[in-house]
Amino acid sequence: MDGYETSLIPLGLAAVLIVLGTCAAAPAGEVGRGPVFGVIEIPFKGPACKAADAPARDIAFWTRFRHESGKPEVTVHGFWDGDGQGGREGNVFNVRFCPTTAGTWTLAQVHSSDKQLAGQHEGGVVVAAASDHPGFWLVDPHTPGGRWYRRSDGSHPYIFGNTHYAFLSQMDDRGPRPGDIAADMAANAGHLNKVRFSIHPCRYPNPKSKPFLDDSGRPTDDGDFSHRPNPEWFHTRVDVAVRAAWEKDIVADLILCGPDTREARSVLRASKNRGDATPILRYVAARYGSYPNVWMCLANEWNIKDPKYTAEEIKRFGAILRRHLPYATPVSVHASSGPWDKRLNARPPWNDHVILQDKIRTLARSADAIAGSHAVGGGDRPVINDELGYEGKGDAFSRDDVIEGHLGAFLGGGYGTTGHKPASKKGHYFWGGFTPQEHTAVPHLAWLRKVIDSHITFCKMAPIDTGDLVSGAGKNCRAMAWPGNEFVLGTSGVQEGLAANLPAGPWEVRRFDVIAMKEEVLARGARGRFTFAAPASRAVLFHFKKVGDASAG
Repeated sequence: MDGYETSLIPLGLAAVLIVLGTCAAAPAGEVGRGPVFGVIEIPFKGPACKAADAPARDIAFWTRFRHESGKPEVTVHGFWDGDGQGGREGNVFNVRFCPTTAGTWTLAQVHSSDKQLAGQHEGGVVVAAASDHPGFWLVDPHTPGGRWYRRSDGSHPYIFGNTHYAFLSQMDDRGPRPGDIAADMAANAGHLNKVRFSIHPCRYPNPKSKPFLDDSGRPTDDGDFSHRPNPEWFHTRVDVAVRAAWEKDIVADLILCGPDTREARSVLRASKNRGDATPILRYVAARYGSYPNVWMCLANEWNIKDPKYTAEEIKRFGAILRRHLPYATPVSVHASSGPWDKRLNARPPWNDHVILQDKIRTLARSADAIAGSHAVGGGDRPVINDELGYEGKGDAFSRDDVIEGHLGAFLGGGYGTTGHKPASKKGHYFWGGFTPQEHTAVPHLAWLRKVIDSHITFCKMAPIDTGDLVSGAGKNCRAMAWPGNEFVLGTSGVQEGLAANLPAGPWEVRRFDVIAMKEEVLARGARGRFTFAAPASRAVLFHFKKVGDASAG
């Protein structure tokens, strides 16, 4: 490798490739440039590694970037990437850096246990230009109970997600699946803004492409060899999914262990590395932790199936991962059905959000599950029900079951994730291949998400007792409020004789029928006691917002 290339992950449709005609040993200069919240990849020339070597375990390699103002400083781990093109052997090591502020960043320190890597490019600079990318997903402590995410730019987009557990293998129960990974992400982007998927092929292994390498350097699906990640798999599959999601600003929620098979669930057991999962945790932190759209889930159903893990093990894995992540990447873990397990709580916390698996068809139960686990999880972080409802015969969930449950998640002060499941372990939720023609609830969820983002200041809201503001509401209604300014009420069937007791001032009232995807303005300037009724629809959202000067008129 006579020179090095610095590639900027494409923003939108444009890809920028900067080729610097400087050899790796040359004096430091510019080593990369790109937009704020872009991902800049800086290759390093290291020792030539064979497929049977274990550089993810055996070679320490990290860098420190410092902004020209002196702050911030970011420590970013590097990773071995084979030949840099998906080959399983080579001397290419990469560092992926995400500038969070415009200006010049200096590569202030390059540390490695390998003499070739240590100090390489030290003193080099990255030039970052201002951009309109919204940035990382951060828990907003200024929202009620810290229950909502904000982006680095201060915005608060609402989240509905999808599930494609094993779509990276591009296999289904009949063999190779048509389509490709990037196209699947693009298809989701028109409707949803989060996709959860495993870094492992699980039940649908690819006959040639495997995520790990065994002790002889042969590709394998066995997660017990997780200390030896296969550059081919991660370069040509996981990277493709994460980059495609970045281009569309979709959350790529990486499941590191699981979901089902022993091979997939052994990633954190790491028995071929004497039970030490540090290499794979450091590797995914290095390879994907600089993407502002990446979230990480330690394991799917951590407490059941084979192998299963203890709460203490999960907390230990979480602490290791958090220690190696360069930014405040969202991290959590997925369990069996039911509320959050409080044994997972720790101080300082390793997880920034709570994940539920609770398949719920009804608005009220869905809202209550979110609100209850928010309290159990510490009362200071977001909650997302990542298996809220899979549409299809597999779980006997109808389109409207999924829609009603997801409206409930919003009213409980959290987020929801769906999937398409025509049969157990089959369909979009395992294979990918998303289409709204099959997953028919999704256009309705997309419509609701747009309503929330366009009309509702939900980042100021928390769940309330519906009787605090609305009389006559039945037990199947739920509400959230920004006290004195705005509130929402959800209904799931006919409700006559409802009355909102509006605080002083004029209020605008809108009704959003999510099943019919229909919006109606009920009043502009309502005051005092406002009477209304809910229609015969399973998912209706009423929005009450104070308008104008409360003292006027």
